[in-house]
Amino acid sequence: MTTPPAKIILDCDPGHDDALAILLAAGSPAVELLAITTVGGNQTLEKVTLNARRVCTVAGIRGVPVAAGCAGPLARPLETAPEIHGETGLDGHDFPEPDVPLAGVHAVDLILEILGREPAGTVTLVPTGPLTNLAVALRKDPHTFRRAREIVWMGGALGLGNVTPAAEFNAYVDPEAARAVFASGVPLAMHGLHLTHQVRVTESVRRRLREMGTPVGRMAADLMAFYTERYRRRFEMGDPPLHDPCAVAFVIDRSIFRTQRMRVDVETRGEFTAGMTVCDVHGVTGRPANAEVAMEIDVVRFWDMMFLALAALPIQSS
Repeated sequence: MTTPPAKIILDCDPGHDDALAILLAAGSPAVELLAITTVGGNQTLEKVTLNARRVCTVAGIRGVPVAAGCAGPLARPLETAPEIHGETGLDGHDFPEPDVPLAGVHAVDLILEILGREPAGTVTLVPTGPLTNLAVALRKDPHTFRRAREIVWMGGALGLGNVTPAAEFNAYVDPEAARAVFASGVPLAMHGLHLTHQVRVTESVRRRLREMGTPVGRMAADLMAFYTERYRRRFEMGDPPLHDPCAVAFVIDRSIFRTQRMRVDVETRGEFTAGMTVCDVHGVTGRPANAEVAMEIDVVRFWDMMFLALAALPIQSS
């Protein structure tokens, strides 16, 4: 008996790694992509929403609504990441004008509409940016929000930061939202920096993307070349980690991950630790676990999954 594809809503802030998360979700037969929703994060809401439409246009992703959501965090000014993603949020590729329209509905309303429409426990929320949209949806209609099957988030970290010594970007941008979502009662899986730094965009990966010879392959290769150079400049890291697709990969095939259940709390007030995901690895607090934290990934199988998905996308004209 064939397992039906997992129904997901991808909530993102494209972003170079978000772009590849979109491609993985759209190209994998194990996923039914119900919607792409955007949130202010890597760049402003206007820019990341345009980027989602651009990626969908090049990849031939049609019939998937793209909806813009919250422009900034619940309680703080928005901080973006142009030092990594450039002024457009997706620098490095010459995109055509997008022909994928923007849905005429707010992302929060679209998330709730889909959760209310689909059978309870069948839709997985896959956020790869700040958790603002999800926190607002939870606040607006907690009953409908809790119909979600699971939340699979790329964010946080176990003892590692990339914006501050303590905080990962997505958690740092809106820690109040992250705290609310972790407390929502919906099962949550966290894919933090300690996990995503295992998946590197090596020279062989970049060459393999270029050798695909398709518009999608060229787009991905251009984006990863820019992303690599920015990571080298900012972090002195030769091969950058590919964060966001890890969350999508978890939905596709959990068997390539090793996870551990634990308590995760989000710091919102610390002078040096705002945005830190405090992971109780050894259960020292005695508080109940509220997250499944991904600890290890089979990198070879991840890249096999990614390239199969890229190859399955429609070949568009250049």
